[in-house]
Amino acid sequence: MFTSVLMIEKPLSSVDVEFVTTLHGDERMSFIVLMQPRGDQVVLLRAIDDVALGELKEAVKEGEEHAGEAAGLTAQQGLELSLRALRAAGCDAVGQVVEDHPLDKLKAVVDESGADEVIVLTKPHYVEEFFHRDWASRARHKVGVPVLKLFAHNDEPDTA
Repeated sequence: MFTSVLMIEKPLSSVDVEFVTTLHGDERMSFIVLMQPRGDQVVLLRAIDDVALGELKEAVKEGEEHAGEAAGLTAQQGLELSLRALRAAGCDAVGQVVEDHPLDKLKAVVDESGADEVIVLTKPHYVEEFFHRDWASRARHKVGVPVLKLFAHNDEPDTA
């Protein structure tokens, strides 16, 4: 069985579940999911990304959109939704919400589980990526296994 530590910041969509569960062909997959919600930090990062890309109108809207997200799923609910979706796809899946020191927790989980790889699945964060401060760039120097960076396909999790 191939074991992946999957680091996410929001619930997996059905497209993302299909994508990560088919990365290794027919090999049976096991996932350890670490949900690391960004909270208010993501509003600032998205606004900076929008300004850097010249999308000033989008930067202004970021605070409004985030207020709508707060009314949605909690991190624990999003994690449970993601775990159910991975299990429904035929994979073993366990996970936890990580609030503090996500990269330290990531390293500990990789070491404890003997994981084969880390998958970081997030929305693009252009400014962080440019300065190599995104999770995947930082994890590559810390975990000792291959780190695959993927971009989330869809904003809406599969709630069915």
